[in-house]
Amino acid sequence: MKKIFNKILSVLMASIVLFTTMSFAVDMHYCGDSLVDFSLFHNVKTCGMENQQPQKSCEKGFSEKPCCSDTQITIDGHNELKSSFNNLTFEQQAFVVTFFYTYINLFEGLDENIIPFKDYTPPYLIRDVQELNETYLI
Repeated sequence: MKKIFNKILSVLMASIVLFTTMSFAVDMHYCGDSLVDFSLFHNVKTCGMENQQPQKSCEKGFSEKPCCSDTQITIDGHNELKSSFNNLTFEQQAFVVTFFYTYINLFEGLDENIIPFKDYTPPYLIRDVQELNETYLI
C-alpha cells in the first residue's frame, strides 16, 4: 500500500511541476458578442466577415469598425525552478534549521536499555489458575 501511495504522490508532483512550467495561449474569435471559435494550439478559424467591404450607403449607415474581434489569453509558466537558500527570510531559515534538528534527533537511540518494572517483584501465585480452570495451551 505504501509503494502505491508513493507512486501516486510522485506522479502527482511531477504533473504539478510540468503544468506550472508549461506556458500556453488560448485564441478566441468573436463575431459581435458571440464566440465563434476558440483554440488552444492553433490559430482560430475566422468567420470571414472581416474580409468584407464596409457598407457605405446612407440607408445602412457607416460601419468603419468591423464587428469581428480576436482575443488571446496567454498564461506564462515559471522559468526558474530552483530557489536558493539565500532568498529565505531569517524566520524561514530558523524554521528549517529547527525542523531538521528535531527530525534528526527523533531517530536517535537511547543510551541504555530502560526496564520500567525491574524494581517490582512479581505477584505471589498461590494456585495455578490454568490448572483450576483446566485450560491448557496446545
